[in-house]
Amino acid sequence: MKTELILINISGYDRPGVTSSLTDILAGYNADIMDIGQADIHHSLSLGILIKTNSRVSGDIMKDLLFKAYELGVKIRFTPIAPEAYEEWVGQQGKNRWIITILGRTLTARHIALVSDEIARQGMNIDGIQRLTGRQPLNDDEQPRSKSCVEFSVRGNPADDSAMRRRFMQIASEEDFDISMQEDNVYRRCRRLICFDMDSTLIETEVIDELAVRAGVGDQVKAITERAMRGEIDFCESFRERVALLKGLDESVMREIAENLPITEGVERLMQVLKRTGYKTAILSGGFTYFGNYLKQRFGFDYVYANDLEISDGKLTGRYLGDIVDGKRKAELLRIIAQVENINIKQTIAVGDGANDLPMLATAGLGIAFHAKPKVKATAGQSLSTIGLDGVLYFLGFKDSFIN
Repeated sequence: MKTELILINISGYDRPGVTSSLTDILAGYNADIMDIGQADIHHSLSLGILIKTNSRVSGDIMKDLLFKAYELGVKIRFTPIAPEAYEEWVGQQGKNRWIITILGRTLTARHIALVSDEIARQGMNIDGIQRLTGRQPLNDDEQPRSKSCVEFSVRGNPADDSAMRRRFMQIASEEDFDISMQEDNVYRRCRRLICFDMDSTLIETEVIDELAVRAGVGDQVKAITERAMRGEIDFCESFRERVALLKGLDESVMREIAENLPITEGVERLMQVLKRTGYKTAILSGGFTYFGNYLKQRFGFDYVYANDLEISDGKLTGRYLGDIVDGKRKAELLRIIAQVENINIKQTIAVGDGANDLPMLATAGLGIAFHAKPKVKATAGQSLSTIGLDGVLYFLGFKDSFIN
């Protein structure tokens, strides 16, 4: 008896029981389901089922399905699939899979077109698309800090990986949205440790600049900070120069600044989700432990490593204690925490904005440049620039419907 492969496509208004009614008919004929996929967009159903059956009952199956589809008010279409075409499709299983995430305040048809054009140009195929963010209001003014995120599941190997990533970086910059491209492997699905820079990442300021303003040396310190963040001077050298300028500042100023830190958009939501889902979290900062500990207490970070300022008689001495936490040290600390927590380095994430974060971003399984300087964006694997820090959740595959 001849085996037949039939692709069944169902579309129409979705309601409870459609899938159940149709698969009940297939079950009655002992049909094997070789593949199945379903999507629902604004109550519009798109359901595909690939079945294997025998020629003796295939006609009866299609007849019963047609009657049931008419009863349910949906459209149904049957397409025979040649065994050779099926075997070729099965052979695609060995190909790499990628997750391409695009996000911003809003996403337009142009954004989707630019990304999908590049995917096609690289000879890759889109297997699925899903929206990770909640439904958007008609009037953007109703939700000024709205977020929109779409995730593509893509099969194949890019013809030129580097060129593809450069193109994504280019269009993201020109069109004001973010693109992430990650291999869809086991590590992406089981990240366990995430390490953050503090200044200009968790908080919207550089604390050393705030201290400098209170000490009356704001312009001098800010100029040094900017040169260091651009990678123009060594971080350790710049750190020593800036700390020396703070000599004589009263310790009470640190408490005042800590209590008024401008927290980056999305930090509270991000930390709530990470803690609820079992992530270990760390602050690895070239800033100061005093402020890192304040954030640890407020948001529940598991680790804080930063620099200690020397204080004598209630005033800063212009010196620091211990080794400087620079870029190299951040990467070392990430590895150490991963070892202590028995976490594979590929299961780690690092988020930062400055040149001294690059070693940490390169070491982690997933490095994310957050509202970063051009040099950091160009070097980091992923970049997030258009929304708050909770945008990291979408790079990890979280959906609003699961975490809100």
